[in-house]
Amino acid sequence: MGWRQVYDPLGAAWLSTFIAALPIVILLGGLALLRLRAHVAALLGLAAAVLTAVLAFGMPAGMAARTAGLGAAYGLFPIGWIIINVIFLYDLTCEKGHFKIMQESLTGITRDRRLQLLLIAFSFGAFFEGAAGFGTPVAVTAAILIGLGFAPLAASGLSLIANTAPVAFGALGTPIVALAGVTGLDVRELSAMVGRQLPFFSVLIPFWLVWAFCGFKKTKEVWPALAVAGGSFAIPQFLISNFHGPWLVDVLSSLLSIGALILFLRVWSPRRPFTFSDEAADRATAPPAVPAGAVVRAWLPWLVLSVFVFLWGIPQVKAALDGLSVIRFPVPGLDRLISRVPPVVAQETAEAAVFSFNWLSFTGTGIFAAAVVSGLLMSFSPKQLMRAYGRTLKRVRFSLLTVAAMLSLGYVARYSGLDATLGLAFAGTGVLYPFFGTMLGWLGVALTGSDTSSNVLFGSLQRISAEQLGLSPVLMASANSSGGVMGKMIDAQSIVVASTATRWYGHEGSILRYVFFHSLALAALMGLFVLLQAYVSPFTKLVVR
Repeated sequence: MGWRQVYDPLGAAWLSTFIAALPIVILLGGLALLRLRAHVAALLGLAAAVLTAVLAFGMPAGMAARTAGLGAAYGLFPIGWIIINVIFLYDLTCEKGHFKIMQESLTGITRDRRLQLLLIAFSFGAFFEGAAGFGTPVAVTAAILIGLGFAPLAASGLSLIANTAPVAFGALGTPIVALAGVTGLDVRELSAMVGRQLPFFSVLIPFWLVWAFCGFKKTKEVWPALAVAGGSFAIPQFLISNFHGPWLVDVLSSLLSIGALILFLRVWSPRRPFTFSDEAADRATAPPAVPAGAVVRAWLPWLVLSVFVFLWGIPQVKAALDGLSVIRFPVPGLDRLISRVPPVVAQETAEAAVFSFNWLSFTGTGIFAAAVVSGLLMSFSPKQLMRAYGRTLKRVRFSLLTVAAMLSLGYVARYSGLDATLGLAFAGTGVLYPFFGTMLGWLGVALTGSDTSSNVLFGSLQRISAEQLGLSPVLMASANSSGGVMGKMIDAQSIVVASTATRWYGHEGSILRYVFFHSLALAALMGLFVLLQAYVSPFTKLVVR
């Protein structure tokens, strides 16, 4: 028997919206204010979501339970599978001492901690976002930063702040492709519109990142390097997104940013290198000589990882692997039995509930293969690799529970219509809708942990609302994705990835408090920019109609 979603079950829009927001308030409040362990806050948020869905929104209890199970499965695969294998590779490199050598080679490029942060978190992280997405860049860059001596809070929070500008084109353009699918808008027009919004922030983020790390005065000292890193990413981002499409934007832009920054640092250095207070003064100016062969061996696991992640992200490779491995499980009693209804969608639509266990094409599987190959190249025996994997699995067990609970909450919110109730509250803001529609994308990513998922959730609503208000549907659909990237740093899933990568368990609330202002401020700036695009010349000339 089917069930149709209801978006104002209490007969008062403000009260229904308040009740729909309770699970998010409990989750984020538990983390940031009550300082609960992440898995405890996630389980409480999930319980609140299930109770709200069943008692207030009328969702059948059996459907709510099945939805929570489906979300948990997606939390473990692919997200949890990525976390396990990235940490596994990191542990292997630490055990052999290669990570320490890689650290020395990075400091050979620059001893300045601001520029190390820029190179790793922004430029290097953007490559992993473009190739894989789904938490990979935060896991990798946070692990590297902690190995370089950054404090756990800084390594976690700064990796999250850096992982913003590339997100809309992450995983080889998947968020834009998904947005085109749910809105019926042209994928290249959406790509071009996002490519006229994000490049401004791609220039801004490096400055914002270093400012968050060490303040305005220290940021001014390295502004040429920040301009090079941001500009060499933003210009290709604009050109590729407007004249080619969304698929290779991040990969090519990040490679150009990495290359340009490294070349620039060969001929320029700040007058006063910035180091941590406990570092000896001579370490800031005299990097130790590391044998070239040792450097190659130290970087080899990460080069292998980059190759495998990129290969796994190529659509043709992914399709071939899917053909060999995909197993689809339509969830009994749930699949196509829940209907989304207007005004959230143009016409009543049955929601699919199918768990795709494409184990061979999971990004995490590519990372696992890279870790095994790297481990063998580092002279680990198969037995040693198995023991190391067991230690890693034990270490991340609570992180896996947290991610599973987070995704369960997000799925319950989606299938029960809690998310749509929140979205309709944003859509009713009239002339200010370009601002609040952008913030809706931010909320969507904060809820789901994915720009792709946010686009799927709210893309249709953005188009319908824009057409009713006489705005460009391409502008508002794109704003959902561009605003969403700023929510990536506060979604609980990403925070758990960061705390796991830095081994800073139990401090997820501290990380959330660290990044929340940055997330909200950047999202508001993006909202103001979209508002200008909607109404104010010459910004209106940037709009694809």
